[in-house]
Amino acid sequence: MSFYDEIEIEDMTYHESTTLYTYPCPCGDQFEISLSDLRDGEEVAVCPSCSLMIKVIFGVDDLPKGDGDGATTAAPVVVAA
Repeated sequence: MSFYDEIEIEDMTYHESTTLYTYPCPCGDQFEISLSDLRDGEEVAVCPSCSLMIKVIFGVDDLPKGDGDGATTAAPVVVAA
């Protein structure tokens, strides 16, 4: 797989409302990768407007703590017998 560049996650912008990391693409759009994809081990951010891809360099400790991926965890429900 050929990458346009390798970018440290610290150089990307994290958007908490969408849980996306973005980085400027030379075409004028943004490379994007979701927090959940990063947590799943994905390291390739793609540009939705062109064919370029970047490799994101990161460690699990670099990712935001907590749920932060937009998923909600249901609280256990106590049922009386």
